[in-house]
Amino acid sequence: MNLMTFLAADFNWAWALTAAVSASLLAFPALRARGGGAAVSPALATQLMNREDAVVVDVREPDEWKAGHILNARHIPLAELEKRLGDLAKFKAKPVIVSCRSGSRAASASRILRKNGFEKVYTLEGGMQAWEQAGLPTSKK
Repeated sequence: MNLMTFLAADFNWAWALTAAVSASLLAFPALRARGGGAAVSPALATQLMNREDAVVVDVREPDEWKAGHILNARHIPLAELEKRLGDLAKFKAKPVIVSCRSGSRAASASRILRKNGFEKVYTLEGGMQAWEQAGLPTSKK
């Protein structure tokens, strides 16, 4: 094997490894979100709210909720969600967007909703932090 063949083979191996690592880093957020439903960006969430009358469920704690939340969202802290599923039963066939501060509690809540028969459950990717960074409206009422 000459030097050029050796370098070409070594380069191909390094390129393949780099491509595999990059692909896994890009896929990780989507795979993580699947356990709790599809993740939607703030922009896509607003489209679902406007076009399909999606319901927003905010699972943050009361003090977080009071600091600001998505307009017309329903507030059910994650710890109360299973006990209060009846409050959401009429929305089982509608799109439901679950939000929290950053997205991790929303994924847990989404799993609970899907397990209990909600058909179209989405987590707000990046949570309220992403919503606010996008400059979308919030309410403190």
